Amino acid sequence: MIDSDCINNVTVTNVVGGDFGGTDQSYGYFEATGTNFPFESGIVLSTGRLNNVPGPNNNLSDDDAPNWTGDIDLENALNESGTINATILEFEFTSVASQISFRYIFASEEYQENNSNTCRYSDLFGFLIRPTIGQQAYENIALVPDTDTPVKVTTVMPGVQGSCPPENETYFGNYNDSNAPINFNGQTAILTATANVEPNTTYHVKLVIADEQNYRYDSAVFLEASSFELSSDIGPNLLLATNNALCEGESIILDARQAGQNTYDWYKNGSLIESQPSNCVNCGIYTVAEQGTYNVEVTLANGCISYGEVTIEYAPLPIGVDSVLIECDSKQDGLTMYDLFDATSDLTSANQDAYVDQFFLSEADAIANINPITNPEAFQNTTPFQTIYARVINRANCFDIAELELQTSNNTVYIPNLEACDGEVIDGFTTFDLSEIQTSIQNQIPIGAVVRYYDTEEDALSDSNQLSVSFENTVAYTQTIYVKITNNNQCYGISTASLNVLYTPVLEPDETVLYCLNTFPEPLTIYGGVLNDLPNNYYYEWQFNETTTPNNTLFYDVTEPGVYTVIVTDPNGCSSSRTITVLASELATIDGVSVVGVAPNNTVTITLSGEGDYEIALDDINGLYQDSFVFTNVSRGFHTVYIRDKNGCGTQEEIISVLGFPKFFTPNGDDDNPTWQVIGTAAQFDQIASIQIFNRYGKLITLLTNANRSWDGMLKGKPLPSDDYWFKANFYDGKIYTGHFALRR
Repeated sequence: MIDSDCINNVTVTNVVGGDFGGTDQSYGYFEATGTNFPFESGIVLSTGRLNNVPGPNNNLSDDDAPNWTGDIDLENALNESGTINATILEFEFTSVASQISFRYIFASEEYQENNSNTCRYSDLFGFLIRPTIGQQAYENIALVPDTDTPVKVTTVMPGVQGSCPPENETYFGNYNDSNAPINFNGQTAILTATANVEPNTTYHVKLVIADEQNYRYDSAVFLEASSFELSSDIGPNLLLATNNALCEGESIILDARQAGQNTYDWYKNGSLIESQPSNCVNCGIYTVAEQGTYNVEVTLANGCISYGEVTIEYAPLPIGVDSVLIECDSKQDGLTMYDLFDATSDLTSANQDAYVDQFFLSEADAIANINPITNPEAFQNTTPFQTIYARVINRANCFDIAELELQTSNNTVYIPNLEACDGEVIDGFTTFDLSEIQTSIQNQIPIGAVVRYYDTEEDALSDSNQLSVSFENTVAYTQTIYVKITNNNQCYGISTASLNVLYTPVLEPDETVLYCLNTFPEPLTIYGGVLNDLPNNYYYEWQFNETTTPNNTLFYDVTEPGVYTVIVTDPNGCSSSRTITVLASELATIDGVSVVGVAPNNTVTITLSGEGDYEIALDDINGLYQDSFVFTNVSRGFHTVYIRDKNGCGTQEEIISVLGFPKFFTPNGDDDNPTWQVIGTAAQFDQIASIQIFNRYGKLITLLTNANRSWDGMLKGKPLPSDDYWFKANFYDGKIYTGHFALRR
């Protein structure tokens, strides 16, 4: 690394690396002849095994070693912590010049293309230097050029889409594929570390590279052979990529002067352009007026050579275009408010690489970049057709001056009233589609003009508080708004538009009604339901189940259920609608009567059908109605059930019979209860196979069957006395019912 007679007293004081239990080290010498690696040879320091350094890049260098610690000096110099696996090379030297430098490349497995880890993780490298005399802290000179930023993966990289932006991308070299000459995923470009030193003073250098936080993903630094040399600082690189290039037509003085009788040889792109002897005027100074890479070799009086290099690039001047900015003038006096930046596109000719920095009242101020206009977004001109000056710059801060003439527009645009029907709530407020205004004036304005809407003229002039195209008026029934038309970012005209809310018919709310099917063909009349006006002032459209019917009347006669919609339209074209839902109902149809059991222990169930909603009462039309169609413990005999439609379609009645046995009979010659027989219908009696009648002593008196259904109180032609008698009813389904009754004469 050191091949100079002018850097002397070189003494290696310390070398530290990983102990891999053999001859392998974490530092050594590299030879790159025959490869495309930028350095032919030099020294390499790694956080892993040395034999993992050469390419191809086909495996992960990911080494560790026992008791391999970090370095506190590196941590302090870089303001980091948690280092391990530090490889260190320390030496001392004395220089005869005031500046030294060396060239290096930092490489790492932590460069991972398209991987967000590249944004977060990096090993550390430092070129630490300090005088041997005194207790000065180390200075790290392994920095991103022209910054105080240490070189590492996260500070020199091209960025990762969606994770982090580029950082000092100019100094990133490349990601490495599987054919690379080194076994690391990525590397920086060739970088130069420079230190200012006191001539003939001994300095201590500590080159150290270390893993950070863990041993994973190794890194290495490659130090170019013979690159540790005397150097001359002739200024920073001026590059387009870093936005500090010179502007077209500018020049810069490179100053390599050092004390003593020195000679200076200047080179441009490797070719000698000027040799300056030791006794010349302004020796060590060279004026650059063209881009290129400039080198200087300063031959000191003792024969030592100090080298300096700088790259100068030029940025083209932006082209400012003299323009006119037209704004509308409400007072017609040529004075109004301007947003000067509205002219940016014209002033820069829409060049994306140029922008307007500031505006000035005079050209001299614009050139000198002094006294800018402080309120360019709301600038009030002081004279009609006033000219102001725009400073147009590019990313390299090169500039041009363009004139901007401020004019006013007096175009008048006629805007017809915009009308809209009132909303669901009739209150004078509704939503307007303001884009209809642009449609109505299209033939009055330039093609491609932009139309915007504002609540006040002040807002229109200042382009503030723009209204949405879907706008609900804030003043009931009639409101004036301001319409601003711009063309090519220039004000074409400002006019007013009247927003008028039209009357909309007010209708009764939607309703649901019932039609009794049993009244068919008698119709049910439904109405449009206009409120607060004469119904015959409107046009009516009726729809039945979403199908329009040929009927323009105030009412509609319906004879079937369904959904009826009426649309009521005012002569002004505004409509309201309401829906009348017609539900069906009707008298009930009794499908059956089921009597289970014998009075008084029985259940009577009535089965119905029909479109209605029904309730039922027993024996009393004005009595208590119930929703259930089941009765229990109904007395024997005949009953009337009343079935009422809850929707008002009427009441149906039906006679039902409940099977039962009399408690007494009086066969005394009159017509009242002359025989004892089952109470019920013939169908109910047919359920009984036979009835046996006994006296109180259990003697069978008679047997009743379908052929003989009653007993007259006689036995063998003779009347039996008044007494209590028993019966046994035998049903066909196997059930037996017993009881007793009285015979009274």
